[in-house]
Parts: sequence; C-alpha cells; structure tokens
Amino acid sequence: MSPLGSLGRRLLLAFVLVAVSSVLVLSGAALVGVDRGVQADREQVAATAASAAADAYRQADGWEAADLSGALAIGAAASVRVAVLDASGATLRSSSGAGRAVGLRQNAVTAPILVDDVEVGAVRVNFGGNAGSRVLNVAWTWIGVAAVVALVVAVAASWLVTRRLVRPIREMTDAARSFAAGDRQSRAASRAPGELGELAVAFNGMADSVVRSELDRRTLTSDVAHELRTPLAALQAGLEELRDGFVAPTPEGLAGLHDQSLRLGRVVADLAELSAVEAAGLSLQLASVDLAQLARNESAQHEARLRAAGLHVTVDAADPVVVRADADRLHQALGNLLANAARYCDPGDSVSLSVTAVDGDAILQVADSGPGIPAEELPHIFDRLWRGLAAQQVAGSGIGLALVREIIVRHGGTIAATSVVGEGTTITIRLPGANAGPAPA
Repeated sequence: MSPLGSLGRRLLLAFVLVAVSSVLVLSGAALVGVDRGVQADREQVAATAASAAADAYRQADGWEAADLSGALAIGAAASVRVAVLDASGATLRSSSGAGRAVGLRQNAVTAPILVDDVEVGAVRVNFGGNAGSRVLNVAWTWIGVAAVVALVVAVAASWLVTRRLVRPIREMTDAARSFAAGDRQSRAASRAPGELGELAVAFNGMADSVVRSELDRRTLTSDVAHELRTPLAALQAGLEELRDGFVAPTPEGLAGLHDQSLRLGRVVADLAELSAVEAAGLSLQLASVDLAQLARNESAQHEARLRAAGLHVTVDAADPVVVRADADRLHQALGNLLANAARYCDPGDSVSLSVTAVDGDAILQVADSGPGIPAEELPHIFDRLWRGLAAQQVAGSGIGLALVREIIVRHGGTIAATSVVGEGTTITIRLPGANAGPAPA
C-alpha cells in the first residue's frame, strides 16, 4: 500500500499542479518582462541617437553641413550600428559596417528625427542578429535554474505537508477499524496538527465513552441478575416445598413468599421508573415551583414514616424559592431521599431539610445524623444498583439515588453528597433559578 494512500496522492498531485502552474506563470512573466526591458533599452538608444541627430540638424540648418558624429558615437558606446536617414529614407551616414545591416529589420529599431515637430529623417539602430538572443539566453538560464529549484522545493514541501496531513488520518482510520473489530484499547495518536489533533482527541473521547457504556451495561446486567436471583430463588424454594408437601401452608410462610414477590416488584418498578426518567428528556412538565413549599409538603407526607423510624425531623424553608421544574418529579426525588434516611438512620437520629437561594440558584439540602458512608463508597452512591457493604442487610434495590440524580440532571441541576462515618450524611441539590431555566442534559 502506498505510504500516502489515495487521499494523499490526490493532495500531492494538487499541490504539485499548483506549484508547476505558479512556476510556469512566474517564468513566463519574467521572460516577458526581460523582453520588454530589452526592447525599452533599444528604443531608448534609438531615441537618444535621434535627439543628437536633431540637434545637429538645427545647428547646421539642414543635413548638408550637419555633424552626425554625436549620433554615431552613441551607437558606438552601445556597441550597435547606427544609420541616419533623411526624410526620403536615403542613408546620410552610418557607423562602420552598418551599410550591410541597414536592410535588416528583425533586430533594428527606428526612431524619427523631429525638428519643431516636423519629421526630417530617422535613425535606425541595428543591434545585430545575436544581441537580443544573448540577453534572452542569459535570462532563460537564470529563470530556468530558479524554476527548477522552486519546483524541487515545492514538491518536497508538498510531500512533507501531505504526509503530515494524511498520516494522522490513516492512524485514526486504523484505530477505528481496530476498535470496531473488538480492540477496545485502540486509540488514535493525538499529536496531529490543528483540527486533526482535535479530531483525534474527540475520537479517543468517543472511544472512552463507548468503553464506559459497555462496562456500565455489563455491570447493570450483572447487578440486575444478582438483585433478582435472591428473591427468585427464595420464591422457587418456598413454592417447591409447598408443592411437594414438605411444609404446610401457614400465614407466616406465605407472608415470607409475599415479601419476596414484593421485593421483586420493587426492583422491576424501580428499573422501569429509572428508564422512564432517562427517556423523559425534554418531556418534563416545567412550571414555576416554590421549592420551599415543596419541601414542607414532602416532609409532611413522610412525617409518619420518619416518626415511626424514631427520627426527629426539622424543616428550614420559610422563604419562597422559585424554580422552573416538574413538581411531580421533584416530589419523587425528595421522597426518595427521605425514604433513604428512614431506611438507613438509627432511632434517635435527626433529619433536617433546608432550602436557600444562592447566586440565583436554589439549594436544597437533606442532612441526617445517621451512621454515615465510608469515603471509599461515597463516589458510587448515585450509581445504579450499587449498595454499600453496610446496606446489604437493609432492604432496597440500589436504584433510588440513581433515580434522584437522573431527575436533578434532567432539570439542569447538580447533586452531591458529603459524609463522615458516625456523624451523618448531607445530600446537596442545586437547581437553576426560575429566570435561568434548566440547562440541556
């Protein structure tokens, strides 16, 4: 395969054609300029000789006694042959050897002799058969050398530029083919110049995103299978015992099977809810919502459950804080946070809600004095189906916080968590104010 490839060959050919065209145009322009310059010099010599002959005519008041040596001396100084003609075209005087060449026209220049705007004769200057060709030969030689050097430099530069442009493209093509063939570690080199380097960086970023998506998908599949396996196994074992008559159906046994079915239902419902929120996108029903009033209402709805868990609840949301949001989704997110507090906090712990406005944004905080979250687990609490070691003994699907994060992100907000083991956890939600509107997710 050619080191340049099809695109490289086309680029190189285009560069070479431009270079050749430029050199040809410049060479032609240089030759025309040299020829015009030589012709202008010849006309200048003839005009100077004609002026000297006109002065001699004035001084002698005619051609009979005119001293034409000045005009002939100009020709001798220029190493050309000069002939002075009268008005009828007869030769009055010429330099040595000019008589044989007066009739030549190809290298001769004629200038009229004017006296008081009346043409009284002419001067014909013959530059010889090789005078002009020698000048053009010299010009051709130098222009030819310059053209060859320019072409060599242009072709070499075109080759280097083409290779520099084509090589990163081919590397990205090879990387893309390897990536599509299953090599998920394949990446493009990002040392390319300009926009090609940016394209390589964008390609590598896309490849990283695909790898992360595949990892998330595999992790999600594994987690869903794990979450569903336990209640399904318990249900299967319990039903087989009842079917085979090993145990008698009792209210306690049936209640256990019912609990396992409820757990299955919760996992499936949470997954469906999360999928629905992720697919909602721009279908949120946005309206002006008082976040402080929403926090008070949601706290009142969960008051009985929190009190039953032995928790003390306080709400600091007196001043209205208006946001553009879907009230139902925000109720759902805040309800999940309060449900998590009721599930994981110990009796006697406290839960506080606060709503404030900072720099035009709305800040909602849910803080508890519960057992806290270990530092190594804190970055993962918003991942789907993730549950920490301490939460393995607590019923739940590991989807609630992932659902909260998705709702907040869809509103253009952010969510973060801070926690100290033994002191509690604080969830902070930041939403754009009513005038800002949600940012694109």
